[in-house]
Amino acid sequence: DKSLAGWNRRRISARTISPGESPTNTRRLILPTDHKRRLHEWKINHHDSKRQRTGHQTRTSAYVHRRLQQDRANLIAADAAVSAGVLKAATDYRGVRALPRDFSIELKQGSITNQERSGRCWMFASLNTLRYELMHRWNLEDFEFSETYLFFWDAMEKSNTYLENVLRTLDEATDSRLFEAINESPADDGGWWQMFAALVNKYGLVPKSAYPESENSRNSDDFKQYLNSKLREFAAELRRRSAAGASEDELRALKDEYMGTVYRICAVALGEPPEKFDFFARPKDDDEDKKGEARKCKAEADADGKAESCKCGESCKCEGKSDAKACKCDKDKSDKPKTGKDERPQIREIGITPLEFYKKYVPVDVNDFVTLANAPLKNRPFNQRYRIRFSANVAEAGDMEFVNVPLDVFKKAALDQLTAGHPIWFACDCTQFALRKDGFFDQSVVRVDQLFGTEFTGDKAHGLEYGDSPSNHAMTFTGVNLDEDGKPNRWKVENSWGKDAGKDGYYVMSDAWFDRYVTELIIRKEYLDDATRALAHHRTSRARSLGSPSTRRCR
Repeated sequence: DKSLAGWNRRRISARTISPGESPTNTRRLILPTDHKRRLHEWKINHHDSKRQRTGHQTRTSAYVHRRLQQDRANLIAADAAVSAGVLKAATDYRGVRALPRDFSIELKQGSITNQERSGRCWMFASLNTLRYELMHRWNLEDFEFSETYLFFWDAMEKSNTYLENVLRTLDEATDSRLFEAINESPADDGGWWQMFAALVNKYGLVPKSAYPESENSRNSDDFKQYLNSKLREFAAELRRRSAAGASEDELRALKDEYMGTVYRICAVALGEPPEKFDFFARPKDDDEDKKGEARKCKAEADADGKAESCKCGESCKCEGKSDAKACKCDKDKSDKPKTGKDERPQIREIGITPLEFYKKYVPVDVNDFVTLANAPLKNRPFNQRYRIRFSANVAEAGDMEFVNVPLDVFKKAALDQLTAGHPIWFACDCTQFALRKDGFFDQSVVRVDQLFGTEFTGDKAHGLEYGDSPSNHAMTFTGVNLDEDGKPNRWKVENSWGKDAGKDGYYVMSDAWFDRYVTELIIRKEYLDDATRALAHHRTSRARSLGSPSTRRCR
């Protein structure tokens, strides 16, 4: 302000009225002007003017409003979104029809499970992969593990690990980044496959009948709220006593006392877990399967007008006979009279422990799996092994580790494992371009770009680097469809949100969505290429960080 620089004084008219003086009596005062004060005021005014330019302009809003009102498509989009919600308004029927629910490779799984209002998806997905192996090893029609059993021990182990981490960081300020990361969620529900494996190695598994769901496993918020509050009280007291000069032995004795309180909270909320239990199951009737196959053979033979051999291996001798009501393969070979008694063989265990049950009846070892990630980030080069600090639930099991691989290696491992007949635990951002009720994961189904009139162009690296799409939910791949060139174009997904979500609990995922939003796979070692398998066995990890941009605890 050039005029300001030349001012030393300024004439100001003012009315000064003395007691008893008439208001009409005035005098002109010449007041000295403080140059620094005036300069300061000018800077403030200049800054305010600049700030106004960076704020939202009502003139811009008015312009956009006029354009919105002039475009009929915008009005229709607004009516649909306001009335039905963004996702329904954005649903494209062409995208829905382009994702049929049939798959060239499909695994026969048990009944759909339901985690309800809890953050146990990682646990459900893990148990769903193992129950598939158990069902087909023992020829069971259906089976479900107890999720609550592992939920109990997960709460106990996370509480112990949290207090151990508090003891390891007694010298850290409570507002340090490290302590804030430790203190953020002492014993919350979320987790990863490696947490599951650590629990199974230590505590084994039990069937659902031995330890069923409770109200606090179905809806865990209240239970975990007060457990976490108590844990933070314990942390504060440990730090206070340490500052007062308590020895390490004294602090550890206090921690052990605290864990008794944690056990009581968990037992009251969930019930005590069994040390031993009885197990009973009946394998499927193989004869019934053969009869069903024979009926199918006969139907196919009738359609062709030919008498052929059944796939069960017996020749159909009934063709051409008018009185033949069933294929001979369908007749009961036993001369015993029919009764209502279930004559199927039995599997019976009395007083078996959870670890014994796991080792005897689960035909896979949870330690024979590797976590693969596909995170195309500059600070996470491919073909390296990484570790996330303070990510363990079982303290002695160690932190979560993963091998970051390119997308082609990532996808090939998934295809090889599914083709061999084994389901896959995976993690993704389940909120992106997803229809929860209808069961779709695909950007061509959820056309929010068309609804809002703007393209969403971020790629996988952008979504991970800026925290827009890290993995947050775990599910299970149970099928894939291959095109005429043998390449996948859609995937079958088993979720744990009950039968009312998706199509009877199952979702269909486009291959493009897989590439963009699936960030973790749990792969059996035999389906890894040699280079990746060598990395998985490497003793050291390249990086240690408090978190990973590619993943959050799955809930």
